[in-house]
Amino acid sequence: MCRIAGIVNLQNSPTEEHIIAMRDSMMHGGPDDKGVYIDEEYHLAFGHRRLSLIDLSSAGHQPMYSSDKKIVIVFNGEIYNYLDIQQDLIQLGYEFKSHSDTEVILAAYQHWGNDCFSKFNGMFALAIFDKPNGKLILARDHAGIKPLYYSFINSALYFASEVKAFKTIDSNWTENKDWRTYFLLFGYIPEPFTTLKNVFSLAKGSYMEIELKTLQHQTKPFFAISYEYKIHSEIEAVEAVRLHLDKAVKRHLISDAPIGLFLSGGIDSSILTLLAKKYSGDQLHTLSIDFDETVFSEKKYQQIIIKSTNAKHQSFTVTKNDFVNAIPDILQAMDQPSNDGINSYFITKYAKEAGLKAVLSGIGADELFGGYPSFSRTGKLKFSSIIPDLILKTAVLFPDDKLKKIQFLSNKKFPGHYLFNRGFFTPDRVAQYLDINKSSVENILNSFQPPDFVKNLHPLEQVCYEETNWYMQNQLLKDTDYMSMWHSVEVRVPFLDKELMHLVYSIHPDIRYNSKQIKHLLIKAFVDILPESIWNRPKQGFVFPFQQWMSNVPLPYNDNPILANMKNGLASGKTHWSKYWCYGLTQISKKHTASW
Repeated sequence: MCRIAGIVNLQNSPTEEHIIAMRDSMMHGGPDDKGVYIDEEYHLAFGHRRLSLIDLSSAGHQPMYSSDKKIVIVFNGEIYNYLDIQQDLIQLGYEFKSHSDTEVILAAYQHWGNDCFSKFNGMFALAIFDKPNGKLILARDHAGIKPLYYSFINSALYFASEVKAFKTIDSNWTENKDWRTYFLLFGYIPEPFTTLKNVFSLAKGSYMEIELKTLQHQTKPFFAISYEYKIHSEIEAVEAVRLHLDKAVKRHLISDAPIGLFLSGGIDSSILTLLAKKYSGDQLHTLSIDFDETVFSEKKYQQIIIKSTNAKHQSFTVTKNDFVNAIPDILQAMDQPSNDGINSYFITKYAKEAGLKAVLSGIGADELFGGYPSFSRTGKLKFSSIIPDLILKTAVLFPDDKLKKIQFLSNKKFPGHYLFNRGFFTPDRVAQYLDINKSSVENILNSFQPPDFVKNLHPLEQVCYEETNWYMQNQLLKDTDYMSMWHSVEVRVPFLDKELMHLVYSIHPDIRYNSKQIKHLLIKAFVDILPESIWNRPKQGFVFPFQQWMSNVPLPYNDNPILANMKNGLASGKTHWSKYWCYGLTQISKKHTASW
């Protein structure tokens, strides 16, 4: 796991100073090594910061060159099936000097060209300089686990693992005028947009090919979900899920550095821990977080799994004071404003203190197996289709924000059910809080539409699409990446293993989901090892006592009547903590500690 940066400037060749500034703005994500490559002929520069997990030796140094020195790569991520690909390449005559997956990527590109990306099972964001062909290739993994941002501006191309790196090129880089609107609507800034003008996120499962002499470029996909349902038997589905997740966990445990699991006490992390026991033996490391507020504690469920696996476990207690004192650092860690991510901040902070360099996370299980309330609400919300839009829109008159969200159900251009479940502020609130026209907010909202094929999917598959491609993609994965990298810790997500995802999407929704039991297929697949006390209980989720804590957060509210009023409503419950935090982040100025 690393951080990468690059510059191609047709007018003014990038200097070592420029690329080092970009690279080192992300130094937390790669404290173990650093490197720079500059090619004057093509006015190109690469920067790399390394977090070593596979092949800890200097042989894994980046930027890395092919054996003939004609291909150069900077790579962030892990390729979990690299040993299999390496064996194929060895049989084709290739030789390897290191044990790193980076060298395998180079050889794979030399042999298969851009077709190599579809062979990788892992998480990655990378750049390949193909000097003989005068091309630069940017690529991002199938699930968008690792970020990659780029900007074409003033006859130059810039790319980096974090948006903050672009500010080193120009500290006054123009702000994206719409980012606050996006943020208040969704609670995150949806891809491909960022807080900066003309800085975009490369689409997941795609690569961009750039002609270096002209910067002409095109983006092509190398991965897509087919939605071809081949499994219609629950027995077959159970066995397949069991087999594929087991293999995924085994793959994700590959490491030459200390690796462990975050054990929340829920279904997902418990299954991962139980499976990891098979491959880690006495070296199974787990960590958990607890609170003084016992109603939020999952300790008794964590202990069940700890005892059954005999894991080397470390538990950490997060207090209100810990949270308040960490706010300046949390704001610094945020590469982009987010309504989430604070839990990831503390998880990875304590993972580092526990001596772990990587942890496995259960992200993806709720999205793929129907673990969120949005799945169970789908049937209940069918009634909205028979209610005239005019009546649904009158919800704008309700003073309560929860009731105001009913108006989202009248939105046919954008899935109103998703916004009813996940949306933050309604257009009228956003317009009021940002002092802009409501029509401009609605225009932005209506510009977001899913691909046409989504409308023809099974209703629960539509929910899965929304939760996976919007909520998980734009919030959970993004937050987890920059918070973990801030603490120099890698987070791996076995539920987003490429082979497992292909398998899951081949199971018919009638088999995959069950209205009477959340994640029923996942539970059935592991019911023989997963204690009933873990799965047969109300879903709580891993949450912090933010409602009690947030009133102590020193956000700049004194001169802002809206924020001050929200803060007054925290104690009474009139204001949900997330609304206060979300609006507060839009008001933080450049004078404060946030990097955006």
